[in-house]
Amino acid sequence: MSDIMRPMSFDHLMTWILDEYESQQTIFGQRRLARTEPAAARPIFGEKIETPFGPAAGPNTQLAQNIIASYVTGARFFELKTVQKMDGAELSACVNKPCILASDEGYNCEWSTELTVPQAFGEYVKAWVACKLLAREFGFGDPDGFVFNMSVGYDLEGIKTPKVDSFINGMKDASATPEFKEAIAWAHANVDRFRYVDAAFVDSITPHISDSITESTLHGCPPAEIERIATHLICEKGLNTYIKCNPTLLGYEYARKTLDSLGFGYIAFDSHHFDEDLQWADAVPMMERLQRLSAERGVEFGVKLTNTFPVDVTRGELPSEEMYMSGRALYPLSLTLAKRIAEQFDGKVRISYSGGATANNIFGLVDAGIWPVTMATNELKPGGYARFVQVAEVLSHQGDAGKPFAGVDAAKVSALVDAALTGGDYRKPIKPEPDRHVLGELPLTDCFVAPCREDCPIRQDIPGYVQAVGEGRYADALNIILERNALPFTTGTICPHTCGNSCMRNYYEEHVHIRDLKLKAAEKAFDDVLGTLSARGHVTGRKVAIIGGGPAGLSAASFLSRAGVDVTVFERTSSLGGVVRHVIPGFRISDEAIDHDVELCSAYGAKFELGREVASAGELLAQGYTDVVVAVGAWAPGRPALKSGKALDALEFLEAFKSDPASLKLGTDVVVVGGGNTAMDVARAAKRVPGVKNVRLAYRRTSRYMPADEEELTMALADGVEFLELLAPDTLADGVLTCDVMELGEPDASGRRRPVATGQTREVPATAVIAAVGERVDGGVYAASGCELDEKGLPVVDATLQTSVPHVFAVGDCRRGPATVVKAIADAQVVARAIANASFDAQEATNIAAEVAKVFSQRGNLCADCASTDKTRCLSCAAVCETCVEVCPNRANVAVRVPGMRQAQIVHVDGMCNECGNCAVFCPYSQGRPYKDKLTLFWSREDFDDSANEGWLPTKDGVLVRLGGTVATYDVEDPACGLPEDVRKIIVTVRDKYAYLQG
Repeated sequence: MSDIMRPMSFDHLMTWILDEYESQQTIFGQRRLARTEPAAARPIFGEKIETPFGPAAGPNTQLAQNIIASYVTGARFFELKTVQKMDGAELSACVNKPCILASDEGYNCEWSTELTVPQAFGEYVKAWVACKLLAREFGFGDPDGFVFNMSVGYDLEGIKTPKVDSFINGMKDASATPEFKEAIAWAHANVDRFRYVDAAFVDSITPHISDSITESTLHGCPPAEIERIATHLICEKGLNTYIKCNPTLLGYEYARKTLDSLGFGYIAFDSHHFDEDLQWADAVPMMERLQRLSAERGVEFGVKLTNTFPVDVTRGELPSEEMYMSGRALYPLSLTLAKRIAEQFDGKVRISYSGGATANNIFGLVDAGIWPVTMATNELKPGGYARFVQVAEVLSHQGDAGKPFAGVDAAKVSALVDAALTGGDYRKPIKPEPDRHVLGELPLTDCFVAPCREDCPIRQDIPGYVQAVGEGRYADALNIILERNALPFTTGTICPHTCGNSCMRNYYEEHVHIRDLKLKAAEKAFDDVLGTLSARGHVTGRKVAIIGGGPAGLSAASFLSRAGVDVTVFERTSSLGGVVRHVIPGFRISDEAIDHDVELCSAYGAKFELGREVASAGELLAQGYTDVVVAVGAWAPGRPALKSGKALDALEFLEAFKSDPASLKLGTDVVVVGGGNTAMDVARAAKRVPGVKNVRLAYRRTSRYMPADEEELTMALADGVEFLELLAPDTLADGVLTCDVMELGEPDASGRRRPVATGQTREVPATAVIAAVGERVDGGVYAASGCELDEKGLPVVDATLQTSVPHVFAVGDCRRGPATVVKAIADAQVVARAIANASFDAQEATNIAAEVAKVFSQRGNLCADCASTDKTRCLSCAAVCETCVEVCPNRANVAVRVPGMRQAQIVHVDGMCNECGNCAVFCPYSQGRPYKDKLTLFWSREDFDDSANEGWLPTKDGVLVRLGGTVATYDVEDPACGLPEDVRKIIVTVRDKYAYLQG
């Protein structure tokens, strides 16, 4: 079945590794291979580790290939996935799938290996021997420079059962086990396949796989039971022992307050786990006793921080009622617990750390004496195991490499805690994260896509110009931008850059600063490019008038004149730029930037008549214009914000502010009503009006549900604007604004929680109120032109944006209502296509120009300085995606290079997948589930029949294929066999060049 993992034989495992490396120089898809320094090895448990980190007990240590992928990327401490008495099919039936969600902080609803205990043992033995062989053959490091750490749970009775007890004994000494004997026998029989492995080395591989263990217990386990288990492991099994401790030791109030203060208030949990779990008063004396006992028995003792933090499923995150939190939200809690233990025990208790560790914080952890460090959420994100390469590089600069554990420095840990609580790295944005996916189903083949481009209203050739900027080719970059974007200075400054929402870099640290790179290209190349612009042709029989010289009108003029159309723009004011020129404050965008965009839009030959108000499209059609484009913006006042009392209109205020701020008399206390981007502009502008002391923004929901962009909210707060949440302004009288106090009810159609009046009121000082709610379109031009309007007063248009009056088009805010500049540009594209058959595809090929080797050289690397645009940080998704390959812990998604197909094709290997769902979380497609939707290779007829995936099974009679609901056997040698050619070519390529995938 598709959710049942089928462990590979040692022969299959090693054949896969050796054949893949020989043909592609990769191991289980890992291109970036780390070689560690034996001299840097730190002693631990009587053994040594060349790097003090590795994968935590979890998805990344469940199968042999997972452990091997970790090893070849630099990990040297392996906390093996927990085994317990309930295993195999019995346990798998209890794990709801999908079971992992790691888009930001991590969640999971699985807890121990889904294999049987004997199968798990086999995987660990195979991984142990394989890593020894690879270390010698490829020079990854000292074959004895890594450590396996067992993990068992969850009660003493279960740990004493024969199968778990045999597991522990076998890990201590596997010499008599069939699994170890098989692996060693294979190595002897295949010595000729190696260059540096000989029989003597094979014989030197120790069967003593692990002498250390991490005790895992379920929440609510009594302190006495925890101590009994640890005592058994120390005394009866003679093992170096860690006991897992939970963040619940910190107490409910601390955990709740900390997460709330960092923006994780939506994470739901109550106090019952805190009340039922191990208490600090019991933990300290227990640790003291176990520490003494370990010293007497000659083994090491420590604590593992942290185990799990149970939270409630409230938003359908996973198909369970409770899940376990990990990742960056857990980091401040885990670190605080480390601080408490270090202070309590004067740094003498060893801490094995897990909880939000990444390349950006691991140096500080190890420097404070906290090691080994294990990770799970980190490598479940895009980049996957390749993230370990950077971690190893970071730790290579540690000054105490090679030295034994010398204690935990409580002062250094305290400083790390302070930085985590006060800095921005572990702080959630104010607003909920936007959807990171592009709409649509995941194609069976050729699925690569640049999400940033797909999410851009004008489908800007973002990968192309980002790459050009990164290479210093600014003129090329600006030409790429201008192909689809007439206003690079404006959009490079104030665009809401929704392209950043779906940028895959969000899963590393933050999105690529696409907008900043656009502005950088515009500023650096403006002078060089402006003089080169000219019309591309000549369109006869069309003469176009545009009413309005704002963003929509300017863009339409640019695109139409570039196509060779005779264009004249009629603007009622004395300057071009519309709302951007006359309303958006100068601290947001300068007049110089607007002037540059006007110059670019004028360069193709459009004419402009300023100070000319046009009453209707009809008068222009009567003057000989063949087409009229209405682009008059949304200048009408918004809806009334108060039941009584006068509120200033936002646009009128902003116009006055931009022309002469000193002329405004607002008094000392200004209240802005609204929660959109315009409201933020108003509030920030009001802070700059002479005499104003306090600016408050009243909104009937919380800031989390404001429609304004996160960036706008942040800038307003930075300017000192005070947010008054859950207040609905009602009346203004005698300098006092009376507001209804609201509370959040059930979500409305938009997904935001509906505000409900509580019956209470609150009074707010208000010498002036400015309403920034619901700017509207003045329908005068449409009415005079005879255009049909909808119930909102907006023109009814067809797919080409033509109104009900032939040859009269509507673009921008005056056809949409208040919207963004980039959407106005998108409308201009549509009209230019309709009128002049304009094309915007001349630069499309630049999107895939990245070199594959260069792309992978930075995959997995986090950036510590995201503010700089010197490095673009772009992952080149348009050239290479393979995200589902990177994030699969089991390596079940494989990139296959197929002759004649432009990019690697994804093949899903059924026998290696347990349907954890991680690849679906990060697939760029909103309906993408690679483990279900990609062409699947099956290892057995049983698994083929038990799955609904489209895919194939090699048989002696041909290839059995399921496609489009039909199952049939094909002779794939014959191009006319009946299979789609792309599917046939993938199957043939796997057979001929990736035979190791087939087993």
